[in-house]
Amino acid sequence: MKARLVEFGEIEINGQGYDYDVIIDKGKVRKRNKKASKVYRRQYGHTPLSADEDIPWGGKHLIVGTGVYGQLPIMPQILDKAKEHEIEIIAVKTDEACRLISEKKTGKIRAILHVTC
Repeated sequence: MKARLVEFGEIEINGQGYDYDVIIDKGKVRKRNKKASKVYRRQYGHTPLSADEDIPWGGKHLIVGTGVYGQLPIMPQILDKAKEHEIEIIAVKTDEACRLISEKKTGKIRAILHVTC
C-alpha cells in the first residue's frame, strides 16, 4: 500500500486522493467518522481521537498519523484500550505515518490518518 501526504489537508493512498481523515483497516480505506469524539472538542481544543470512534483494533500495531504538525490529540482511553488488545500505538506526524504504511509489506495495515493540524 502506498501512502503519501500531498499537502496540508490532502493525502494520497494508492493513487486516490483524500481531503479528509481516513481509517485504513486491513488495507481498506474509509472516511474517519469523528462525530463520537466531537463532545471532547472543547476539552482538547480540537476533536481528539477517542475510543468512542470506530477504531480498527486488531493486529500488532495501529499507526496514527497525528496531522501535518502532529497536533491531533489522542485520548488516554485509546492507549488503555490498545494495552487491553495488546496493540502498539505508533503515533507520528502524518507524513511519517504515510512512510511507515508505504514500507509495510502486508495488506493488513491498520491506521488512522489525520490530514490537517
